[in-house]
Amino acid sequence: MIKSASCIKHFVYLDMSILRDKHNVYVKNTELRFVRSLMTDLPWEERLVGIKGSRGVGKTTLLLQYIAKNYGLSADALYISLDDILFTEIKLVDVVDDFVKKGGKHLFLDEVHKYPNWSIGLKNIYDYHKELRVVFTGSSLLEMLNSSADLSRRALVYELQGLSFREYLELYYQIKFDRLSLQDVLSNPDISADISNEIKPLAYFIDYLKHGYYPFYSGNEILYYKKLNSVINMILEIELPQLRGVEVSKINKVKQLLYVVSQSVPFKPNVSSLASKIGVTRNTLVEYLRHLDDVNLINSLNKSSFGVSVLQKPEKIFLENTNLSYALGDGLADVGNVRETFFLNQLKYQNKVTYPAKGDFLINGKYLFEVGGKRKTNTQIKNEKDSFLAVDNLEIATESKIPLWLFGFLY
Repeated sequence: MIKSASCIKHFVYLDMSILRDKHNVYVKNTELRFVRSLMTDLPWEERLVGIKGSRGVGKTTLLLQYIAKNYGLSADALYISLDDILFTEIKLVDVVDDFVKKGGKHLFLDEVHKYPNWSIGLKNIYDYHKELRVVFTGSSLLEMLNSSADLSRRALVYELQGLSFREYLELYYQIKFDRLSLQDVLSNPDISADISNEIKPLAYFIDYLKHGYYPFYSGNEILYYKKLNSVINMILEIELPQLRGVEVSKINKVKQLLYVVSQSVPFKPNVSSLASKIGVTRNTLVEYLRHLDDVNLINSLNKSSFGVSVLQKPEKIFLENTNLSYALGDGLADVGNVRETFFLNQLKYQNKVTYPAKGDFLINGKYLFEVGGKRKTNTQIKNEKDSFLAVDNLEIATESKIPLWLFGFLY
């Protein structure tokens, strides 16, 4: 009996050394040439910080870059991926106890949603280890309020979105610009001229719309869309059943819905007609739309950003980003749809976007926008206060028109 206990204890300590070795390999191989803008926004020194986001947007890279820049191979920090097969045999709390006893101060947990009862584990770590700083990442379906342990009072949770147009320029072309605030874009028309004096933004913008959102483009568009479709399938086939409890047998219905939406967006959904087409009830259809929004495959636009009922249909539906438009459309996409999809995606990340009575989008309950091509006029909104045109194929702002690409500099 004593021998058996000794073996178990040795096994835990052995795995700690394995985890340390893996940490060192990951950190040594981390590229620091380009880092996401969220890096400077996160309160890394808080006791419990969460980063959620869709597959493929770069959550793991963000963690490893922060570790590499601030701790290197120091024993003060430890990176752990909770989809590691080791955690089928050892408990996270045991690893954390051992890490803290050996002087560990900063713990980075990747893919927490892969670990059984992850929220309870995080709560216990938070409550027991008062001096430990923990940063964790998880799926876009990661929910603090609805988890079995109430982490909402403990964790600060942030979202990592795909690359902005500004970040795309830096990552793939080493062209660096500062972030802009929405107020900068709206009130200073000279900004677009300043940027256009350094680069020709329209020469890069169409490529960004096609393959610039996820940071894994390698120069081959066909392979990029193939990988993106694999990401979509993994989200639907693994994360929805695991984290939303959607029956595996129903996933094909969700896929069918996504395909129908991708061929039509942006559109005002006729829920009854769409439900009949998919072969589900109205309430089930609305539930599936909510799931697709939660996993960052669509963006639903509502009249109000507050008090939206669980069974309330969205006023308008878009794909979450323009790259999805091309990936699901076999490399083709309607240009008008792409423009509006881009605008909503870039603005919704840090602003409240709702569906207005006039125009296309209302930002923060104040700024009214119409989105269109170079010949777009403000006929519909010319008498509205704080109204603007976001115009594609325009390099430099005019008195009434703001270049669409400039909204890609907000993060």
